[in-house]
Amino acid sequence: MLENIIPSKTRRKVLEFFFHHPGENFYLRRIVREVNEEVNAVKRELDILSEEKLLLKERRLNKVFYTLNKNYIYYEDFLRIFAKTNFLSTAIYKNLARLGKIKFIALSTKFAKQQSIKDDEIYLLFVGVVVLAEVELIIKEAEKTFGKPINYTVMTEDEFIFRKKNNDPFIWRFLKQPKIMLVGDEENLMK
Repeated sequence: MLENIIPSKTRRKVLEFFFHHPGENFYLRRIVREVNEEVNAVKRELDILSEEKLLLKERRLNKVFYTLNKNYIYYEDFLRIFAKTNFLSTAIYKNLARLGKIKFIALSTKFAKQQSIKDDEIYLLFVGVVVLAEVELIIKEAEKTFGKPINYTVMTEDEFIFRKKNNDPFIWRFLKQPKIMLVGDEENLMK
């Protein structure tokens, strides 16, 4: 998959690490430990990504810290790509056949950015004939990694269409925000 687009394994791992931890900053040795690659290879990729301005460097005492540049022109695009490789998305893709007959799965970019949501908001929308027990297992496991509850909702296609047509504020609040389609396409979701 991404191997063909980003041929450098170390660069892929570094990008994935940073986009799975947006807003955090890391020093070289920690990045090396997390991506499990040679220090020189990691340093070379950090230099390339810093020169491109995707990563910002900040020197503190005797360490250089790196963080994602949220003003980078392709930041949102990379965020969407790497949101499909995070722990939750990976678990969903791995178990998709067991989840039922899924029409849409949409993930809020707030999840990818690790932003908190209000009690009446959701990170994830499942539409179709869904095996709820399987979804619950995935969510429960993902919450351990995420460190907080992952609000989601499951509905049939008929219920989803009905609620959209009747301008249900709960559904429209989710649909109007930026989202990442894990299953299905956004154009059909919004129809």
